[in-house]
Amino acid sequence: MSEHTAIGKLNADAASGGVLFKLIVFSLSLGILPLTSYFASLKYVWDGNATFAAITAVVAANIVLVTYIVMSLLEDKSSSVQQQHTETRKEK
Repeated sequence: MSEHTAIGKLNADAASGGVLFKLIVFSLSLGILPLTSYFASLKYVWDGNATFAAITAVVAANIVLVTYIVMSLLEDKSSSVQQQHTETRKEK
């Protein structure tokens, strides 16, 4: 029984490491992508119009946030399905 617990703990630790990596990647993206899109669109797309460049940066930030939320929901759903599968296996 302790072997199953150890394996479960290793899987949980590996999953939490993936979560931390994903959080770091999205945090960096949330800082870098809007700034890059603002200055790039200010110079190359909108020809100096700061309002449209700011809107572009806001859209980029929202895309990063929505992507993070969707990925976390999908990860949560897959982990709950996997947990239910493990519980039904134990009942047999």
